[in-house]
Amino acid sequence: MKPHIFLSLLLFLITGVRSVAQQTSDPKQAELLASARLKTMTQVEFKELAAKARTGDAEAQFWIGRAYDDGRLVPKDSGEAMQWFLKSAEQGYLPALRMYGLASLSINRAVGERWMRRAGAQGDAAAQFCLGWAYEEDWFGTIDSQEALKWYRKSAEGGHPDAQVELGRRYEEGEGVEKNYALAAKWYRIAAEHVPNLGGAGQGSYRLGLLYMEGLGVPQDFTQAYFWFSLHGNAEVNASDAREHLTPAQIREVERLLKQWKEQHRLDPALAAALHIEN
Repeated sequence: MKPHIFLSLLLFLITGVRSVAQQTSDPKQAELLASARLKTMTQVEFKELAAKARTGDAEAQFWIGRAYDDGRLVPKDSGEAMQWFLKSAEQGYLPALRMYGLASLSINRAVGERWMRRAGAQGDAAAQFCLGWAYEEDWFGTIDSQEALKWYRKSAEGGHPDAQVELGRRYEEGEGVEKNYALAAKWYRIAAEHVPNLGGAGQGSYRLGLLYMEGLGVPQDFTQAYFWFSLHGNAEVNASDAREHLTPAQIREVERLLKQWKEQHRLDPALAAALHIEN
């Protein structure tokens, strides 16, 4: 392969995070796409990436760190990975801030917390979700439910589907907030809209379906319940329960709407292929 083709592939890897982030509100997708590209990278391409990292490119440094952390294309070396994450984090690259913070927790919890908070304060939704979980599960040597709620809310507002489900659950159960089924339904619906379903979307549609079954925060509507239970295919028993309340015509209409929704939310073919997701 000619050198200019190598450089084109390298540019595709490095700029992929930005381009995908512009296409989707799901903050998980960009890193998943780049990670998929890393898995298919050749040794020659990796050397080009490493050369770019040595010139000080923060994104390239992060992915070199990921390669050492995963043991892909190079021998697994946690210490080397940490060094590259730190180089990238010191330049303010958000995924590196988060990864360096998470990796530091086993060495020094205060250091890990500091770097993760930096990432969260700069708007990294994944770091914000981790911070919410950390303050809830005592990662930093303290449990602080209100601090956890603060970071879950920031993450949900930043587009993280898992945080959106968690915020919805708190409104549904009145945990740390005043119980509000309407707000629970709102956040579940937002989570359910994410594609592909990486967990949070499926949980959002499932929980929203339950609210429609009971008429909590939304009108009781078995058609809507059947739609949301069926959307991501992870609530077959519940979908069958909702379906029993529908006429054949209503069932056909829901199936038409499901097909329409999936057409409207179809992933770019290149992205679907990179993530090995049937589109």
